[in-house]
Amino acid sequence: MKKHRICAVAEGSIAEELGIEAGDFLVSINAEEVVDVFDYRFLVCSENIELLIESSDGEEVLLSFEKDEDEDLGLVFETDLMDEVKSCQNKCKFCFIDQLPPNMRKTVYFKDDDWRLSYLYGNYVTLTNMLEEDYARLAKHKLSPINISIHATDPAVRRDILTNKRAGEILEHIRRIIGLGIQINAQIVLCKGLNDGKVLDDTIKALSEFIPNILSLSIVPVGVTKFRNELAQVEVFDKQSAAVVIETVNKWQKFYLEKMDTRFVFAADEFYVVAEEKMPKYENYEGFPVIDNGVGMLAKFRYELTKRLAEIEESDVAAKYICPVGEIAYDFMANNVKLVNEKFPDIEIDVRKVKNEYFGKTVTVTGLITAEDIIKNLKNVDLKGKIILIADNMLKMDEDIFLDNKTVAQLEAELNSEVQVMPHSDGCAWINLLV
Repeated sequence: MKKHRICAVAEGSIAEELGIEAGDFLVSINAEEVVDVFDYRFLVCSENIELLIESSDGEEVLLSFEKDEDEDLGLVFETDLMDEVKSCQNKCKFCFIDQLPPNMRKTVYFKDDDWRLSYLYGNYVTLTNMLEEDYARLAKHKLSPINISIHATDPAVRRDILTNKRAGEILEHIRRIIGLGIQINAQIVLCKGLNDGKVLDDTIKALSEFIPNILSLSIVPVGVTKFRNELAQVEVFDKQSAAVVIETVNKWQKFYLEKMDTRFVFAADEFYVVAEEKMPKYENYEGFPVIDNGVGMLAKFRYELTKRLAEIEESDVAAKYICPVGEIAYDFMANNVKLVNEKFPDIEIDVRKVKNEYFGKTVTVTGLITAEDIIKNLKNVDLKGKIILIADNMLKMDEDIFLDNKTVAQLEAELNSEVQVMPHSDGCAWINLLV
């Protein structure tokens, strides 16, 4: 039976009262094996608990107790998943990890493709490594929705893009998952000449069969860095090709809204910025089901920012900031600052367009800016009395560290200036931190 090492015990928790210590092992709960965190969460919801604990010296003890159903035990394990993560078995032609430079933080080089991380972190999975035991666990826990990378429904096209002979089975996987009562958010990483044009049209049409169990389909542009040595040639979208994608999305949105009362398919914000086209209205995003995929983030931020500005009273608050952003977000953030200054003229925010030298000029999003690029951009700027505002998506989710392995503290030391981390997708919270 699998054992899980306990790395910490919360102070004042049930586990502490029971005498469980860091270094002990969880063996079972109510005589059932705990495979991962989903088994753990399910089993600890019982009111009557029997924990089989193995101490660090190898002695086993059975602890029986009662608790409230929603009461946590206070056990902390070495990883969030409580299991080894399944690695990716594909060799995608657009894989971003294959085109990363050296010396980044170590975790970014691991290629995961584990359906469980979809629920923990919102990751998208291809399903090419799904086994019967995975489907048994999906059926057991019925977690929903799951995020799936589609890319194309044509078997030959998908096999070619993912370079995996199992990749063509995607529609069978979708039918099986929906048959378990589990809903889906789907994504397409769009590549010029690979899965755009007619292939994109056919994919959108094929997936409509599963509405409403596929909640949304987001179209995101391929990311290309300068480190594509010996990799397949992949082009980034320009103004004209981005406009074609938007035209396709608009066509299908109109069709599905009339037929099924949902727009269903959504293009990432980056397409609109590159195409220099107006962003859809806030309400057009239907509750922002996939905002973390870069879909509707700008519309949501602007809506919340203007709403909050209308709610708060004018004041003489004064402060000086400098705000480094990716090239693609520069105009958007500069216009946000104008809105702020209409009400708070003494708040000075210098928005800086940061050229991404770390990944290359084709990478223009704010979330991929590194500390190194910020330092290069600001090292000759007079920062006296100014606070540097950085978006939280530049950092690791649970740690103040950039992709280039530099910390926020190191950035502050390098530039001899205070850094304030700001929410990247919450316009209301962004304003609250300023005023």
